[in-house]
Amino acid sequence: QVQLAESGGALVQAGGSLRLSCAASGRSFSSYAVGWFRQAPGKEREFVAAINWSGASTTYADSVKGRFTISRDNAKKTVNLQMNSLKPEDTAVYYCAAVWEGVAGTWSYAREDTRYDYWGQGTQVTVSS
Repeated sequence: QVQLAESGGALVQAGGSLRLSCAASGRSFSSYAVGWFRQAPGKEREFVAAINWSGASTTYADSVKGRFTISRDNAKKTVNLQMNSLKPEDTAVYYCAAVWEGVAGTWSYAREDTRYDYWGQGTQVTVSS
């Protein structure tokens, strides 16, 4: 079992930066891939970024590539999402999620929210124009 809690959401002006954190509790966090997803009002949840268990592999949605950076610290059981050059269209509730990488090929599905087993409650990011 893994419990996740997001923090760092806020109201920020366009062009600004925010750093979201996902704090995990439970054993074997270092065996889990972690993804960030977001959901804007009236829209479906969408993939933002993911990082594998070791931090050696990352993947990003095209819409955030070059602006967002995902990282992890397994000793601290945290995954961060550094968001720069924010745009109004980045406004959404941001969720972190975790999936155990003990099964071969799990990383191949890192962009699919249905593959994740554990989810946080979300943190609101609002970008004003």
